[in-house]
Amino acid sequence: MENLKTTPFTKYHIAAGAKMAPFAGYNMPIEFTGINAEHLWVREAVGVFDVSHMGEIWVKGPKAVEFLQHITTNNVAALTDGKVQYSCMPNGKGGIVDDLLVYRVDEQTYLLVVNAANTDKDWAHICAEGVAYGMEAGHGKQLYNASDEICQLAIQGPLALKMVQKMCEEPIEDMPYYTFKKLKVAGCEAILSTTGYTGSGGCEIYIANEDADRLWEEIWRVGEEFGLKNIGLGARDTLRLEKGFCLYGHEIDDTTSPIEAGLGWITKFVDGKEFIDREKMEALKAGGLERKLVGLKLIDRGIPRAGYTIGDADGRPIGNVVSGTMSPCLKVGIGTGYVPKEYATVGTVLTVIVRERPLKAEVVKLPFV
Repeated sequence: MENLKTTPFTKYHIAAGAKMAPFAGYNMPIEFTGINAEHLWVREAVGVFDVSHMGEIWVKGPKAVEFLQHITTNNVAALTDGKVQYSCMPNGKGGIVDDLLVYRVDEQTYLLVVNAANTDKDWAHICAEGVAYGMEAGHGKQLYNASDEICQLAIQGPLALKMVQKMCEEPIEDMPYYTFKKLKVAGCEAILSTTGYTGSGGCEIYIANEDADRLWEEIWRVGEEFGLKNIGLGARDTLRLEKGFCLYGHEIDDTTSPIEAGLGWITKFVDGKEFIDREKMEALKAGGLERKLVGLKLIDRGIPRAGYTIGDADGRPIGNVVSGTMSPCLKVGIGTGYVPKEYATVGTVLTVIVRERPLKAEVVKLPFV
């Protein structure tokens, strides 16, 4: 465990008996009572995830919109104050630096929330691209990496907003999906956004590290009546997979384009938006795709795992599984993988090679649930 970073909540996870493991350079809780039980609890009630390992980068100034239109694929100009957008950063070679959330505070102030494992890489990319726009990096400058100052909790599940409302003076239960407010949560200055990667509703709360203990104690005090439970990163992964959400390092990486990953909906070819790799993406969209990301539901009993070979109906190799699990909700093996486009039609029967046995799988429309 040498040199692993901790979050302000790590001590609470250890005290709660979490199974801890290294993740993105942090000592993180993988599970508390078991992935299946935690997964189902989030779908039915409410759970709290420590996601303080995520990165937070501020982009400010008169050129913020122009700069973000260049480095991200989604249309930042469509955002209004208090809105959040899912997007990705192309790498100049047709692949993806990272997927991220873009928060618009005002016309000249944006917060980017990036993946923990990619924060350093993303920051270097953003700083390098910012040079041409006169964007300087550092405290009080146009670009600022605040990742080490901010901690974040995701309160997820159908009861999440009802529970968190008890810690807020302002109304939050009627907030639309992918919006945020700057307000006080448990008396702490916070950004509260109706985002999260479970597909079960809820919110994410960003606060300064020094307020972590106060927020944590209040969450558990208020959460008692709602049956709040600790949830680890294991269930976070199975929850997002059931909903067909991409995970960096699996469905997307430096070699995958957003178009083939099914992220055409966050790739906006609007007039005046000359984002990195725009021409490559337009060519792919116009019919240049050779492979596509598909959802696979096993017909035979088994579990597809990342790295397993995908075969055609006769078992001839055509691709690889990038994410897979036994779906806690469906009780069947599910996975995602890249296959040549001619095999990507919904209803196509393929095989997944599990322990040298070809198991039948059907291409299904995402999400799985």
